[in-house]
Amino acid sequence: MTNTTNTPIALKLPLKREQLATLRAGDACTLTGAMYTLRDAGHMRLLNELHEQGKLPYDLEGATIFYAGPTPPAAGRPFGAVGPTTASRMDFAAPELHRAGIAATVGKGVRSQAVIDACVETGSVYFVATGGAAALLAQRVESGEVVAYDDLGTEALRRIVVRDFPVFVGVDAKGACIYDLD
Repeated sequence: MTNTTNTPIALKLPLKREQLATLRAGDACTLTGAMYTLRDAGHMRLLNELHEQGKLPYDLEGATIFYAGPTPPAAGRPFGAVGPTTASRMDFAAPELHRAGIAATVGKGVRSQAVIDACVETGSVYFVATGGAAALLAQRVESGEVVAYDDLGTEALRRIVVRDFPVFVGVDAKGACIYDLD
């Protein structure tokens, strides 16, 4: 059953699979703690490292990946803007990354059946962030640092710390999808 209260579910990062099992598609949530930004080119590199090492590098086990490319600092914030990119562009990597230990992803738009199946198989979730609100979302970021792939610029792997970052459960651990709700 979807959370029908007006109060979002406050979640602390990193997320635990037991927590994720209680979430339902459509639930409003806030995220607080460390998560990572990564986009297309960074996903290709991360997959290569996963294949070479046989495990997730950079202490990403149980992490949340936000599909975003932050802009340079502005207005006294770590980033001027940080908004979600279209999640389906990372569908080529998401199932394998979930199986390797990624607990959640954040983006915008629908996911492939392969990603939904991987969420069910691994007890992971996909969160949806509001597109077009990058400047507002940047106000929820307290800090950010490059972890790897600095040469990729905005597509580098960054560890960001967020507080009360607003999201909705897009795909829950049972495979229900926000876009299929009545």
